[in-house]
Amino acid sequence: MSDLITLHPEAQAQLFTDARTANAFTDEPVTDEQLRAIFELAKYPPTAANTQPLRVLFIRDGEPRERLLTHMAEGNRAKTAAAPVVAVLAADTDFHEFIPRVFPIRPEMRDGLAENPLAREQMARFNATLQIGYWLLAVRAAGLAAGPMGGFDADGLDKEFFADSSWRSLLVVNLGKPGPDAWFPRLPRLDYDDVVRHA
Repeated sequence: MSDLITLHPEAQAQLFTDARTANAFTDEPVTDEQLRAIFELAKYPPTAANTQPLRVLFIRDGEPRERLLTHMAEGNRAKTAAAPVVAVLAADTDFHEFIPRVFPIRPEMRDGLAENPLAREQMARFNATLQIGYWLLAVRAAGLAAGPMGGFDADGLDKEFFADSSWRSLLVVNLGKPGPDAWFPRLPRLDYDDVVRHA
């Protein structure tokens, strides 16, 4: 079946078949240039009306990292403390303010969403989550490993870092070069017939 995929086999391995969630990292730094390159690749995949609600907070060392650790689940603290850089991926519930710029064919959508905060939040969270999948692939494309984690206090983290903004945290991701024993053994994947139906 792999001959039906046009992506080069080495790229398939880097992005999909050999890629794993990393639980340990080397101390090799992640540069600002690498972080920008990840963004420049991940900004292209689709979102509803091109709204692009994903926002990213990068946290390095020092006092901001210590503040972050207080909101991580106990099992995630040590690896989050040791990662070269940590990304907090968030949804911007005020993404509609950019609509005249990013969706100029229907700038009036901004006003409709401004009047419906519940629909706006649902749209933000869904589309930012969609973007996160592509963002993780962009991390791998940059030659880095990612350790995404849902084990954190989202409300506490939002109060800590986003109190004066419309950002709402969705995922915390450790980034860097994989260290020794970075991977758990590969776990089973469901088969095609387990998950696919034809109508």
